[in-house]
Amino acid sequence: MALVNKIIPFSCIDGPGNRTSIFFQGCNFKCSYCHNPETINKCVNCGKCVAVCPVNALEIKDKKVVWDDKKCVACDACIRECKHLSTPKTKDYSVDELFEEIKQVAPFIEGITVSGGEATLNADFLTDLFRKVKDELGLTCFVDTNGSIDLSQYEEFVKLTDKFMIDVKSMDEEEHLKVTGLNNHTVIKNLKYLLDLDKVYEIRTVIAPNLNNENTVREASKIIKDKCKYKFNIYRHYGVRKEGLDFHGSDSPSEEEINKCYKIYEENIL
Repeated sequence: MALVNKIIPFSCIDGPGNRTSIFFQGCNFKCSYCHNPETINKCVNCGKCVAVCPVNALEIKDKKVVWDDKKCVACDACIRECKHLSTPKTKDYSVDELFEEIKQVAPFIEGITVSGGEATLNADFLTDLFRKVKDELGLTCFVDTNGSIDLSQYEEFVKLTDKFMIDVKSMDEEEHLKVTGLNNHTVIKNLKYLLDLDKVYEIRTVIAPNLNNENTVREASKIIKDKCKYKFNIYRHYGVRKEGLDFHGSDSPSEEEINKCYKIYEENIL
């Protein structure tokens, strides 16, 4: 079983073509600029969200918060109330149950993309899911990851994955630790490992205030060369928790800053 935050049946921004995107609950990073911090932790069933639901879509049964998706009006009052960086609006899936969700839209999609949270925390589950999706539906399987799990230890999972999309938060170890709570050793190891296997679709970096973005772009570009795409995600303050706002502020980087990073990328991929 794996805990899923949400399923987007059709997405054109999570890899090539029309794809079903599956967001798993739980992440081992706690990024300062995360715009969906409710995916970081799993619900501790404190029950505080139950009291604020305006349509009684939440209740406590057997000491657990239970969510009724049919009653839910997606007002997100429960998420705003939660102080645990979590949400009660999740669902446990078996491989077969999740496969059936994908099968319903299979004629209209090119593949699936798993994200999070951090999807690779469910690597064994995904190995079984990808095998079934590829064998029975013939779809491509992409992984959106923070690169924190040593993927060289999951050979079959990597083999079944068509491409990875890897977040490179910072190439400076101290800064990476400050932004995410963990060092970047495994991220860099995974990036080089997957590039050698031609398994990287793109890497992504959030260009955010008060970070050494230029150094990250420069050093990451030297590693990827022209082997994959490099996507810049622009920091937005929407959804960012208070600690992140205190760190990064409310303003997005200017067009001049973005263009400077792009120039650095161009100079270092050759």
